[in-house]
Amino acid sequence: GRDMAPRVLPLPRQRSFLPPSVRNPFVHPRRLSAADKLRTILLGIILLPLRATCIVFILLLAWVFASIATFRHPRKGSVPLKGWRRRMIQRSLSCLTRTIFFVMGFRVKVKGKIAGPLEAPIFVAAPHSSFFDAIVSALTGMPSMVSRAENLSAPLFGTILSSLQPVSVSRQDPDSRKNTVTEITSRAVSGGQWPQILIFPEGTCTNRSCLITFKQGAFIPRVPVQPVLLRYPNKLDTVTWTWQGYSFKELCVMTLCQPFTRVEVEFLPVHVPTEEEKNDPVLFANRVRETMATALNVPVTDHTFEDCRLMISAGQLTLPMEAGLVEFTKISKKLNLKWNHVREQLDTFAAIASASKGGRIGIEEFAEYLKLPISDVLKELFLLFDRNGDGTIDFREYVIGLSILCNPANTEETIQMAFKLFDMDDDGTITEDEFACIIQSALGVPELDVSKLFKEIDADETGKLSYDEFKDFALKHPEYAKLFTTYLELQRYQLNMSEDDDFQSLEAEVTPVRKSTGPGSETPPLARNKVHPEGNDDNNSSTSDKKDD
Repeated sequence: GRDMAPRVLPLPRQRSFLPPSVRNPFVHPRRLSAADKLRTILLGIILLPLRATCIVFILLLAWVFASIATFRHPRKGSVPLKGWRRRMIQRSLSCLTRTIFFVMGFRVKVKGKIAGPLEAPIFVAAPHSSFFDAIVSALTGMPSMVSRAENLSAPLFGTILSSLQPVSVSRQDPDSRKNTVTEITSRAVSGGQWPQILIFPEGTCTNRSCLITFKQGAFIPRVPVQPVLLRYPNKLDTVTWTWQGYSFKELCVMTLCQPFTRVEVEFLPVHVPTEEEKNDPVLFANRVRETMATALNVPVTDHTFEDCRLMISAGQLTLPMEAGLVEFTKISKKLNLKWNHVREQLDTFAAIASASKGGRIGIEEFAEYLKLPISDVLKELFLLFDRNGDGTIDFREYVIGLSILCNPANTEETIQMAFKLFDMDDDGTITEDEFACIIQSALGVPELDVSKLFKEIDADETGKLSYDEFKDFALKHPEYAKLFTTYLELQRYQLNMSEDDDFQSLEAEVTPVRKSTGPGSETPPLARNKVHPEGNDDNNSSTSDKKDD
């Protein structure tokens, strides 16, 4: 790590913001050794054509059964399939799906007892890491699933899917989420009229290293759910399909070229919600997730589908993809941030971090972004952002820092106070000389050129800053407000330290203010005087008055 000065000011920390135990659940590294590749190719020459032919034949057969069962049945899935239609789908498609998995070389091991529709109207399966997870539906008598609306219009596959009467969801429709939950609820409480529903509550595929946030859809209906665990105990992993790694086609081909692939499906006891859980779907979801994580012996994290979207955006901004991961559930709830707000912050972060390797901000990049030299105050602010103390700020630390450090500091009061401090002759504007004078003395760098920063604030290019320009800039760049309040806190800290050492003479009180941030830092008396009457603390304001006299 870089040599960083020890932190002076106490750090506002929250245990709840500790980084997640799994940094990136959405990556599956490509790890095929030369021997694996050779074996895959040799076996594939024989297995691939044989298996592919069988699968096409079985799918055609399934399509025939699905077409018969849904013939002249109202399309939109508004009425449940009953009688012979339902039995036909359950028996024929269960049997054919199992056969497909058998042909593909899957060896399925089932543990636990499968609950009936009245015991548990909903199955929740996790971790969701592959399209092969569909094996669960063959084992549970072809329950309905939640599926994207566009899947239903796919040729062949669409007919088979619609015969299972899925709950269709559209990612484009703003009311889709609400409609989906309503539909799941009405089916779940229908007392066995509809098939059971199989839901993957994580809502996206991970690499099975942890359980990410469970979406509430399966838990809002207030009905018992049966947790289903999926494990793939294979030496060579050809099933994991997540955001970074092998593509759908590659995994299909690789899996078909393996002699066999093991999968274990475990049905845990039905979780009947307590009154408390019925009234709080988030609690219900978290308790079910805890149970499943304990049985799987993996940690839980607060990642969600929104993290994947941020990850893709980070990739487009030429950052490493995992730079976008922030554990969106936790961050958005605790800091009250919306997705597009975090997405905008990613743009700023990318602009600062683009110079550095590894998609993190070092102190040099931080200083360059603020157009200021590396001084004690800047180091202090950097240390406040750098939550894990590794000498760099990652995107997650940046988002948290802006929310809990900078935005609260960026009040009208702070901005007014800073403006008064800079406006040395009280004429309601700040000239470049006044601006330079204060910044040079505050940072202890007498030769510092602040013209670039001044020009950026001076929107109308008059060579003078009005309060409106100053405020406008401050609101857009909350880091400066925190830098300013950190400077005041450091001043006060050094004042108090010196008063502890020696409080007999007046000099003892004044000197620390002068040496505050390094050699050559003569703080102009006027400036000091203006900072403190704003109500920092009586002790300080009397000091600066004496100095002014």
